[in-house]
Amino acid sequence: MSNTRDERLAALGRVIDTLDILRVRCPWDAKQTNESLRPNTIEEVYELAQALACDDTADIKKELGDVLLHILFYSKIADEKDQFDIADVANALNDKLIFRHPHVFGEVKVDDAHGVETNWEKIKLKEKGGNRTVLAGVPDALPALIKSFRIQEKAANVGFDWEKPEDIWQKVSEEIGEVSEAIASGRKDDIEAEFGDLLFSVVNAARLYGVNPENALEHTNRKFISRFNHIERSTAECGRNISDLSLDEMETLWCEAKKQK
Repeated sequence: MSNTRDERLAALGRVIDTLDILRVRCPWDAKQTNESLRPNTIEEVYELAQALACDDTADIKKELGDVLLHILFYSKIADEKDQFDIADVANALNDKLIFRHPHVFGEVKVDDAHGVETNWEKIKLKEKGGNRTVLAGVPDALPALIKSFRIQEKAANVGFDWEKPEDIWQKVSEEIGEVSEAIASGRKDDIEAEFGDLLFSVVNAARLYGVNPENALEHTNRKFISRFNHIERSTAECGRNISDLSLDEMETLWCEAKKQK
């Protein structure tokens, strides 16, 4: 059963109080800075992403707590410098949510989720101190696959998109041909560039068909790991080393793994 609003606020208050104590009494917590915490924050976000991909409820709860700790920690550090505190963070977020949802809190009408996304981009361009260009809000530090997806989403939200999803396949085929030509030329820089264009077009195709390419690739990664682990286990059970198997033997075990659910 869900906690009441007062119980939720009280729980957050206890965490804030505990962090205040740790910041004074724990040598490790006391010496942390924005820069020292940053690598750990990145790691925690990836661990949350892993838990979400596994749909592990207990792990999701744990990792959300770890990410929340970092949000509170950065706010605490800023408070010590008289810059802002967690209340300022929450208030700014609340103001932004209301401002960016005029279809809920204002008079704007939208028909569907796509309309919300399109209006969202227009609002962000108008915000005081907001992104000066459509793509300025895509963080440079994002992994390339996620970044390409977000770039394409933002461009599409202002109308720069394919008219029909099926039109993308001609572009994908064109990029495959250019990869082949680059490989034939033997020029490494051209090969890399054309592979990049091909990957970008495939990400675009996934987006047009409502597939998140990061999720799709991660599912395939997990599938590959599971099947490859089967090859290793089966080989070890026979007292052999996987590197001693022929390709045909590996293929047989791979097909065996594919039949398993």
